[in-house]
Amino acid sequence: MTTHWNYPDPALQDELRKIANAIVAPGKGILAADESVSTMGKRLADIGLENTDENRRKYRQLLFTTCPTIGDNISGVILFHETLYQKADDGTPFPELLKQRGIIPGIKVDTGVVPLFGSQDECTTQGLDDLAKRCAQYKKDGCHFAKWRCVLKINEHTPSVQALIENANVLARYASICQANRIVPIVEPEILPDGAHDLERTQKVTETVLAYVYKALADHNVYLEGTLLKPNMVTAGMQSANKATPEQVAKATVTALQRTVPAAVPGITFLSGGQSEEEASVNLDAMNKFPGKKPWALTFSYGRALQASVLRAWAGKDENVKAGQDELLKRAKVSFFILGGV
Repeated sequence: MTTHWNYPDPALQDELRKIANAIVAPGKGILAADESVSTMGKRLADIGLENTDENRRKYRQLLFTTCPTIGDNISGVILFHETLYQKADDGTPFPELLKQRGIIPGIKVDTGVVPLFGSQDECTTQGLDDLAKRCAQYKKDGCHFAKWRCVLKINEHTPSVQALIENANVLARYASICQANRIVPIVEPEILPDGAHDLERTQKVTETVLAYVYKALADHNVYLEGTLLKPNMVTAGMQSANKATPEQVAKATVTALQRTVPAAVPGITFLSGGQSEEEASVNLDAMNKFPGKKPWALTFSYGRALQASVLRAWAGKDENVKAGQDELLKRAKVSFFILGGV
């Protein structure tokens, strides 16, 4: 019968739930440092640096050797595969540096998007084939949560039902494989901000996408208390003539979440979605101040919105490492106060 399945073993439930709750502990959020080699190349090019293994390592070292108090504001760091196995100048593995600061190491496990045949430029995400094997190894190597990103686009005819079903099922299968390997899955159905659509259109698409995702998670018997959601904030399209205020973004986003995300989910870790550091901070602040029901923690999983000023301050120069680290501490503390820290 369809109503017969097994809950995870109580010990596994406890482990997953504790990890998820630690990641969304009050006043804390996630640093997304999982940029691919090609994406990292663009970041380094912005400050005039060549995209070499050593330059990528030096930049990640800057992030992970920041003052130990960074752990007061950052609960977890998402790593790229390359970064997981890199070391600091003194030979300390990067995951160990994070653990010394009370930060939980995580790992990006998808292998990128591919076209969805027959669609209007839509895509799905690959990487499921050997995921169980990789997750088992990542757990041994110190990672306790993972991230998988699916991408959906808004235009007149998208997202299509094909894309909604495919991406929801891929996210659900990923989540179940992670949990079977004692890893908390962060589920990321990102709706791209490109387009001239208004705020209401984004809200409706967000509600639809999340409804499909949580139906798929239920179908795959995923233990929700041991998951986290990483959605986009509900904003008007980047080319829209009508930009929403932070209060409008907060109302649209929280309302969409109320209608679709079960209360069993411990927390929601927003992606910045191309927003500036200031925009991402102000919008998250407005959401946490919004008076509606919010049974889940609302926090951040930011990449550019935490790192843009860090890169500029560092500029690839050894003498600027401290300046870059000070910027990271500053951005993390701003987010801490937004989340109600005192």
